[in-house]
Amino acid sequence: MADFRIAEIFSSINGEGPRQGQLALFIRMQGCNLDCSYCDTQWANGENARFHWTSTKEIMDLIRQMQIRNITLTGGEPLCQEDIMELLLALAAEPWIRVEIETNGSVFLEPFARIQNAPSFNMDYKLPGSGMERKMLPENFRFLSEKDAVKFVVKDYADLLRCRDLIREYDLTEKCRVFMNPVYGEMDPEEMVSFMKDHHLNDVTLQLQIHKVIWDSEMRGV
Repeated sequence: MADFRIAEIFSSINGEGPRQGQLALFIRMQGCNLDCSYCDTQWANGENARFHWTSTKEIMDLIRQMQIRNITLTGGEPLCQEDIMELLLALAAEPWIRVEIETNGSVFLEPFARIQNAPSFNMDYKLPGSGMERKMLPENFRFLSEKDAVKFVVKDYADLLRCRDLIREYDLTEKCRVFMNPVYGEMDPEEMVSFMKDHHLNDVTLQLQIHKVIWDSEMRGV
């Protein structure tokens, strides 16, 4: 049975995404293949970041013990973990839970979308302000459905324009849920609302990270 590099496991509410405000169990995996300019989990991403090895069985036992239905795999980038398919298949075999993967848009999603009772994807497509758009795989949009979501984290006006163009080019609001989030402390949400009105961004949801409103923005495990 496989072991995974786990930075932390904690219960809280979803701070963002389709199930914002709902109780969730977070499994944060160590390591990421990107280096975004505004990353707020650098402490979990580096090669030397602290982690503990945790097996599929230990994770499944904890989920059954906690009795929390929403499970969020996050990181870092969870889909970069070796043997991640083993864990996803184990999770898919439990029909009472709902699994969401927070993925950064750089990992090919097709193998994971084929899983019976597949997890939902909350794909964080990186805009130019992140410095990582060159690593994105737009072909991943093909594997998204109404149970999935695309999140665009917006740093500046150029990001807003790129976000608008991607939504229109790939007809994203007809495929899945679409969220725009401001980079915390950098992008003015009011400017984003004005942009949405000016460019008729129907069916796009502006979302703030409520965990950074409830708790200190630097606090972990929330």
